[in-house]
Amino acid sequence: MSDLRTLAVVGAGNMGSGIAQKMATEGFRVLLVDLNQAAVDRGLANIAKTLDEGVARKIFKPEQAEGIKSRVVGTTDWAQLAAAELVVEAVFEDLGVKKDVFRRLGEHTRQDCVLGTNTSSFYVRDLLDVTKHPERVVGLHYFYHPAKNRLVEVIPTAVTSKAALAKAQAIQDAIAKTPITCKDAPGFVVNRYFVPWLNEAVRLLEEGKANIATVEAACKAAFGVGMGPFELMNVTGVPIALHAATTLGRELGAFYAPAALLAAQVEKKAHWDLGGDVVEAAFDVVVDRMAGVTFLVAGQIVDEGVGTIDDVDLGARVGLRWPYGPFELMNRHGVAASVAMAASVAKAWNLPLPKCLAGRSTPYTFALVTTTVEDRVATLTINRPDKLNALNEEVVGQLDAAFRAAAADPAVDGIVITGKGKAFIAGADIAYFVERIKTSRIPEIVTFTRNGHATLRAFETCAKPVIARLDGLSLGGGSELALACDYVVATKKASFGFPETSIGIYPGLGGTQRLSRRVGTALAKAMIYTGNVVGAEQAAKMGLVDAFVSHDDVAATIAALVKKGKPAARSVPSAPPTGFEAMAAPFATVRAKDLSAGTATAATPDVAKTYDRVKSKAPVALALAEELIEASATLSIDAGIEAELGNLTKIFSTADALTGLSAVLDRTRPTYVGR
Repeated sequence: MSDLRTLAVVGAGNMGSGIAQKMATEGFRVLLVDLNQAAVDRGLANIAKTLDEGVARKIFKPEQAEGIKSRVVGTTDWAQLAAAELVVEAVFEDLGVKKDVFRRLGEHTRQDCVLGTNTSSFYVRDLLDVTKHPERVVGLHYFYHPAKNRLVEVIPTAVTSKAALAKAQAIQDAIAKTPITCKDAPGFVVNRYFVPWLNEAVRLLEEGKANIATVEAACKAAFGVGMGPFELMNVTGVPIALHAATTLGRELGAFYAPAALLAAQVEKKAHWDLGGDVVEAAFDVVVDRMAGVTFLVAGQIVDEGVGTIDDVDLGARVGLRWPYGPFELMNRHGVAASVAMAASVAKAWNLPLPKCLAGRSTPYTFALVTTTVEDRVATLTINRPDKLNALNEEVVGQLDAAFRAAAADPAVDGIVITGKGKAFIAGADIAYFVERIKTSRIPEIVTFTRNGHATLRAFETCAKPVIARLDGLSLGGGSELALACDYVVATKKASFGFPETSIGIYPGLGGTQRLSRRVGTALAKAMIYTGNVVGAEQAAKMGLVDAFVSHDDVAATIAALVKKGKPAARSVPSAPPTGFEAMAAPFATVRAKDLSAGTATAATPDVAKTYDRVKSKAPVALALAEELIEASATLSIDAGIEAELGNLTKIFSTADALTGLSAVLDRTRPTYVGR
């Protein structure tokens, strides 16, 4: 028996095999169960094909793909399910078949095993009457393709235990999913508005308001999507759209029922013809209807408590890959105008306007930082997973407010900072910087950074221990924020990196000061000059991570650190950490100007290659980073921060800063001119 944690999936079709692949990708042993060996073999073949494609696209190394395959065990022996702590039922949408599965699960699973259903058409509660332990049943609605799409809707029933729900959510985090919790209601959150969006496009065609090409073009422009509704139906299956609309119509009424033309298209067994002329004069009619339907349903979801405003928008951005969710779209279109669109649709169908829309004219706000308190520990979660939790003015403002509230709360003994999704914090929002450089608003960047420094200094001066919990990618400003915490707790998924000199700037949120206080100036230069990312295990050996632990041990580790209290203040060590002397040595005496000019003398061929890579970095950024890192040896942390702030206008005014930052957005390789 493997010592890996075991999960299971029942149903080896496209969804089931994809869910199993994702679980195995994140390090779990997975049982893929079906009724016969032929079905199991097809599921394993699907996984192998997807992984081979990933290797071809360089998403996985060949050995990684082989490791994932080795962790998926195909079987028809349901008795093996006794090893699983979570079983996900992923058979096709037939309630009778699903009930049969849940009857068998009651016979073959242990009493603490969570039973999940991937249903998209039925209530989760429909399965409770055949389950011996209904308190451990939860809905887990994954989105296609589940090995790639990060969204999962977690749906408790009225009798789901807190322990089962907590375990289900924790496992979704562990398999790098982005969970949103929603009520057991038709369509849950995302399909509740996405299916009517598809259906309304067909109604517009049916009514002769616009042809398919016009609807596609108008939706792409208004919603910022890559594919319009008809192309999406062609890709995902027109019958699936009909089935989903039929289900919603049966449960929620005529407004949700499928358009007659949608049923006719399924009868024809054909894709939609996307050809034709685009009639821009019809755009307003199309947008008013498509947006109005989306806004109306989004409001219903919130009014009914199916999901929050944040859930609705996060579901769109992560699950549908829309650039903006419905409520942010309302803000962008103008809330009063958006409410009028929704009201027009509601009137046409004799529906009430949702209370969260009625009379609204001010923009909606979003919780980009959430706070939970458990066992006297406050956890502040940056909730922007689709943007890898990148820092902008709103995030920093909400983080500062949440932190100061937790610091002042007598019921809180320690504070944890973490991020939702696959990243801790992937730095600052690059688009924010580029926009302000292009519009000559660099002083706003300085103010934004100064505010960030104030928050990070509040971490350090707080009487309560502050802990960074890293369970994913950390770059730039994210690594800088982590280093401002008293302790860093990291799992194997975590990483540290300072890529700023590669994109035309230097670490300006304390990176040139706090990094050297952890690893010394030479190793700090090595990390900042090269921009190399280090994994959590290596970071722990360096001293960047205070506790390198398994996902299961994070909570206990954090509790122990809170009990331990604040650590002693750090000063710059005189030598690099043991074992990293060779990494630091090439940067102990070399000058940044010589690296940029390509005239630095290398002791070995490997060092020469490293110097050659650094030569491609922005020269002004390297020179300023050198100056600031060296100053950290003698400056107090406050003086060092002022030194970083004092050079921001200079660095963001360079042509190289705009070139490097723009290259990130354009996905191109920058060429620097040194000014």
